[in-house]
Amino acid sequence: MRCTLKTSGRTGAAGVVIGALALSAFAAPAAQAADTGIKVSRVVVNGGKSIIVGTSDVKEPSLTFRVTLPPGYTTADWFGWSASPFLYHGTTAAKGAVSGGLRSGYTCYETSLQIADCEGSLYIDPRYDLDSNNDATTWKIGVLTQLWKPSGGLKAEQAITVPGAVKVKRWAKATVNASPEPVTKGKAITVTGSLKRADWVKHTYTGYAGKTVSLQFRKKGSSVYSTVKTATSSSTGALKTTVKASVDGYWRWTFGGSSTSGTATAAGDYVDVR
Repeated sequence: MRCTLKTSGRTGAAGVVIGALALSAFAAPAAQAADTGIKVSRVVVNGGKSIIVGTSDVKEPSLTFRVTLPPGYTTADWFGWSASPFLYHGTTAAKGAVSGGLRSGYTCYETSLQIADCEGSLYIDPRYDLDSNNDATTWKIGVLTQLWKPSGGLKAEQAITVPGAVKVKRWAKATVNASPEPVTKGKAITVTGSLKRADWVKHTYTGYAGKTVSLQFRKKGSSVYSTVKTATSSSTGALKTTVKASVDGYWRWTFGGSSTSGTATAAGDYVDVR
């Protein structure tokens, strides 16, 4: 049974695909791989931005795309075809469509008899979908296209790769502690903290070593932080430096991100200077 339904849409009938991780289209009876003639274009995932994933929270980044149908198929018959996007890496589109891909749920709206514009979201649960830290990489965009017989049987299916790519990154966290509090003007303030990022194998946050992190200061009464100096995280992700106390204000560590990890900024720690 395919998870394709009819419903009303903004521009006419709409096809709805539901069941994000277990789209029945991916579990359909095997068919001879063949060119379906379905074209998929204008694919945009998460607004073109990287997807930052932690250790437990489910992420549902947005997804939009256009489907152009081959001769003999129309958007008036939502049961005659399907086009299911997914993300994959380190394998082929055909294998990614069967296992290892990040699935989607979406709704398609009729634009013309041959064209449908679709919108929805991906579903990413790091506890089940990301089992290696090597998943923090650039993912390709695949689409499983299928044509169905009037009798309901699968006529043809094809896993294709469409232009574009999506970066999936590990969520990063920063902490800060500035002491002593209060402090005498002109004396040293020791600012410590840590930089950690999601570990998708251990399902916890572990130290992010060897990264340049900026120490920033915001004067009391101001809304603007300025970078004072930088430090490098230790092998355990620890951060430490000293500065001279001058005026009341807030101290924080901020990390600009990397090719595999998102940005991180600690909440400011206030120090009273007397």
